[in-house]
Amino acid sequence: MKQLGQYAAPRHVVAHLSDPHLIGGGALHYGVIDNVAHLRLALDRLAAVRPAPHALVFTGDLADRGEPDAYETLRSIVEPFAADMGAVVVWTMGNHDEREPFARGLFDSDDAGPQDRVHEVDGLRIVALDTSVPGHHHGELTPAQLAWLADVLATPAEHGTLLAMHHPPLPIPMLRAAELIELHDQQALADVIAGTDVRGILAGHLHLSTWSTFAGVPVSVASASCYTSDPAPVDRFVSGVDANRAFTMVHTYDDRLVHTLVPIERGVEVSHVGSDVAEALEGVPLEQARELASSKTSQFNN
Repeated sequence: MKQLGQYAAPRHVVAHLSDPHLIGGGALHYGVIDNVAHLRLALDRLAAVRPAPHALVFTGDLADRGEPDAYETLRSIVEPFAADMGAVVVWTMGNHDEREPFARGLFDSDDAGPQDRVHEVDGLRIVALDTSVPGHHHGELTPAQLAWLADVLATPAEHGTLLAMHHPPLPIPMLRAAELIELHDQQALADVIAGTDVRGILAGHLHLSTWSTFAGVPVSVASASCYTSDPAPVDRFVSGVDANRAFTMVHTYDDRLVHTLVPIERGVEVSHVGSDVAEALEGVPLEQARELASSKTSQFNN
């Protein structure tokens, strides 16, 4: 693929999805939301992304009630999809997940302890952190988990590290209710990642997209594939809505990350440039291609 701008192609492409909340038996969420159908819709949308992702990172609340058949359904849908594009799947625990069925259903493991794992993706290290607290909805990382993470990060990865976790370490000014179930003792995590090769933190939990920094590291929170939180509700402290679902594409470069929100539902098309133009550009000198795109009088713009 020809380079059209000042930057070369990204080194890694990561699809960041969150909060599918699958329910056992295919039951509808709140009696109206088909979470399986919405997950399939998200993957259909992702299938059109080019270049295809090297990794699919799911940041928690994979199952709404931790039911074994919900994990079985999730795995049967996502893993063949990822295999077809040659992508690694990163599963992360959320507050709605349960460790034992999570481990058994997604990893064929009987380990019911914290589900912390390291994934290597062509030199990019992705660390899945389990911020869940059994029996509760807030998040935490135990001293043992933080010591484990410090040991992992003591050796830099070739192309740096991304942390995947459910509870985001950031302020939540547009969803104050989530402050009550936030990640506790965030400074302890900051102390561990300061000065390491951590390049970004991917999180979920909020059911809306938002961004910030933490200990100098970019934080990106993906929306949910099931339903979303209205950040500006009327006469409500919390309002979940059947709209605005999205995932986030993360493109890594040597010196930065680029995050792009992708709505799961396609909007009504009001203009277009056909894919044949992109193909034609491959055979046109770069300066000519730039002139065609930039000139207000070119055929491209009329």
